[in-house]
Amino acid sequence: MVLLEELKNRLSAYEEPLKDLRDSLDLASKNEQVEELQRKIEEPGFWDNPEESQQTMKELKDLQGFLEQIEKLSAQYEDLKVLIELSAEEADEEVAAEIEEELEQFEKEFEEIRIRTLLTGPYDKDNAIVTLHAGAGGTESCDWAGMLYRMYVRWAEKKGFAVEVLDYLEGDVAGIKGVTFEVKGINAYGYLRSEKGVHRLVRISPFNAAGKRQTSFASCDVIPDIEEDIDIEINEDDLKIDTYRSSGAGGQHINKTSSAVRITHLPTGIVVQCQNERSQHMNKDKAMQMLKSKLYLMKQQEQAEKMSDIRGEIKEIGFGSQIRSYVMQPYTMVKDHRTNVEVSNVNAVMDGSLDTFINAYLSRKDA
Repeated sequence: MVLLEELKNRLSAYEEPLKDLRDSLDLASKNEQVEELQRKIEEPGFWDNPEESQQTMKELKDLQGFLEQIEKLSAQYEDLKVLIELSAEEADEEVAAEIEEELEQFEKEFEEIRIRTLLTGPYDKDNAIVTLHAGAGGTESCDWAGMLYRMYVRWAEKKGFAVEVLDYLEGDVAGIKGVTFEVKGINAYGYLRSEKGVHRLVRISPFNAAGKRQTSFASCDVIPDIEEDIDIEINEDDLKIDTYRSSGAGGQHINKTSSAVRITHLPTGIVVQCQNERSQHMNKDKAMQMLKSKLYLMKQQEQAEKMSDIRGEIKEIGFGSQIRSYVMQPYTMVKDHRTNVEVSNVNAVMDGSLDTFINAYLSRKDA
């Protein structure tokens, strides 16, 4: 049967890559790490430091889950191999269709694990803090920023990540002027760092009576929520700290106390704000943590640019450059301008199907 032969060839193509993947992961070393963490948990006084113990538990859970995923993938490969061999004599189309479905799932999981192995940056495993700002264009851009926020929330839900809003400013008519939210989950920053840049929307405006085609822009900034203390010195004289009343849904303190905090770093012009915490003090601490992360990343980028100058290379992928276009009229297409990956199903992308773009970006040698 032709289909079964095709499926056999498709599966066979993964034999060497799967072996290489297992070898590159050094599974024996990872199993030793699991045993070491388990011994640490059993030590007396382990729970005396809640923050450290929670971090250890998080690390153990992540390692165990990853090892289980690898073993499951290897088992899937062997099961599919046997299933194809047993089904070859029967030439049953229904069985072939079921095998094809299982093979597609195997291919998808293999790609997810392969991409995860690329997340080796110092902060890739951290939570991500995402900030969206509507561009020029009033209501149109605010609506577009709101659509992007919904898209990222849907993507996070599909990944099993949690989302916590840190700051939120509604648009005057519709959508969002700006929103800062934290995506919590293993490798959240590693995945979402690919989204930093300007996102462009082309559509027939729902706010224009003439039904004209409109182009809108919104910017996306992504930083890691670096939990450890960052070695960044900040002069208090360089800070402008404003307090204001929180807005949006929340507890009884919302709109009643000036608990929200906005910090402007005067030398760089960086602005961070937080209104989600219960007190002004807690909001200030979170905002300072965000500022330190931004300054640290800026320092790293400056050093990288200096090295690029020395090597004579020019690389410019950063905030302010258009990274992706979402076209809804006169045709439908989402295209990433960095990787040239494009898909025609805009609705699926807006519902959080971003992995095609994220994976393509992370697979680049300079990502």
